[in-house]
Amino acid sequence: MIRLAVIIPLLLLLVYPDLGKIRNIMAGDLPGSLVIQLILTFVKTMLIFWLASLLAKMVYILPQWERLVLLRLGKSVGTRGPGIFLIPPLIYEVAKIIDVRISTYEVKATKTLTHDNIPVDVTAAVELEIEDPEKAAINVKDYWKTTEWASMEALKSTIGRNDLRPLLSETEKIAKNLKAEIDIVAQDYGVNVRAVRITDVGTPPALVEELAVIARAERSSRAKKIQAEAEIVVAKSLLEASEILSQKQGTMQLRQIQAMLEISKEESSTIIIYPLDSAKGEEIASSTAAVHTKE
Repeated sequence: MIRLAVIIPLLLLLVYPDLGKIRNIMAGDLPGSLVIQLILTFVKTMLIFWLASLLAKMVYILPQWERLVLLRLGKSVGTRGPGIFLIPPLIYEVAKIIDVRISTYEVKATKTLTHDNIPVDVTAAVELEIEDPEKAAINVKDYWKTTEWASMEALKSTIGRNDLRPLLSETEKIAKNLKAEIDIVAQDYGVNVRAVRITDVGTPPALVEELAVIARAERSSRAKKIQAEAEIVVAKSLLEASEILSQKQGTMQLRQIQAMLEISKEESSTIIIYPLDSAKGEEIASSTAAVHTKE
């Protein structure tokens, strides 16, 4: 747009009249050398295009998300932007225009061994922004690729320091440590790592089956342990109850009556009451048992 704004008016003012002179010379209405006039017109046209190109390189219009790193005689003099700027040539030079918006890229570590020698595929998403555009332009040639390689190296070293179980169950903690490790390197390039998220941890299928078996065994073990602890509590409660009931005479008989009332609630139950410590009681018990055996 700037080139056109310069080229069109200058062509109309300087070159278009020469085209009329060339036509008149060719028609013989105007004396003069046709070759010299053509050379002058060509030189004017080249000068106009050169001037338009020079002015276009001097004017910069930066949007809100871009910053311009400026050099004066080869030395950095800071950043400019956003807005419109006129940069004089020869003395000043634009080192780089940096996009300071938040960016996200994906890092993958394939077939990397954990601390317990299990190959895994881990994928992480790294979110970063340019905190210092001057460092990003001056201190490193390609801050994006350098940060990406630093992230990949940090991810592989993190996998190698941890066992598989923390990688699967403590992803937030590992992601936080990974972010701190990448941030140490990225700060030298003016890059701020905002967040790191571990999005996927791929394990071998055979290992997944083994982990499922281990998990089932652990759940079964915990269930049995809880059941055993419950039985211990019940046994202690029964022991305390028996001690309390044996302290006063007649309380045990009351408990027996209560137990019989609970049993009698079932329709198919038959209750026979007899003394336990007599010969008659033993006879009744044996005959009752014989009847149930025949049935």
